Amino acid sequence: MKIYTKTGDKGFTSLIGGTRVAKHHIRIESYGTVDELNSYIGLIGDQDIAEHDKQILKQVQDRLFTIGSSLAADPEKSKMIIPDLHLEDIELLETEMDKMNLNLPELRHFILPGGSNTISYCHIARCVCRRAERITVHLAENSAVDEKVNIYLNRLSDYLFTLARKIANDNKIPENQWIPRI
Repeated sequence: MKIYTKTGDKGFTSLIGGTRVAKHHIRIESYGTVDELNSYIGLIGDQDIAEHDKQILKQVQDRLFTIGSSLAADPEKSKMIIPDLHLEDIELLETEMDKMNLNLPELRHFILPGGSNTISYCHIARCVCRRAERITVHLAENSAVDEKVNIYLNRLSDYLFTLARKIANDNKIPENQWIPRI
């Protein structure tokens, strides 16, 4: 099987279900941004971080593929059985954040991205996650989107922020606090 099909050479692609749409269609933007996010999650997982965090990130990557599949399907024409998110997926992120927060200092300031490459990768992924969430919220205004997708993306951005703080704490890197000029 060849990786290239040439069917997208004119700027159109197919959704699951066969519907052809422009490559700039919001549905393509939504799952393309989720794919970009998944790549950044992989980059974080490749860093020197706790094995437990690596395992959670692998689960996140799996869920992002699930989300991508859901977003890539035409909700009106696709007959394919697509994996779906569960409330437990969202609860896992919440549980992990709660555990991490037990060992983190109280948050009293906004945190500027930076401190190490790994911390910065977490913040980049958080920003991409927020963009993915904005795009899927916009998509949901005119098309069917599982509401758990937006909830998951919302929690995931919070998880990535908390993971950045945990990595800083684990490595004794001071948080880059924003102290506004007044």
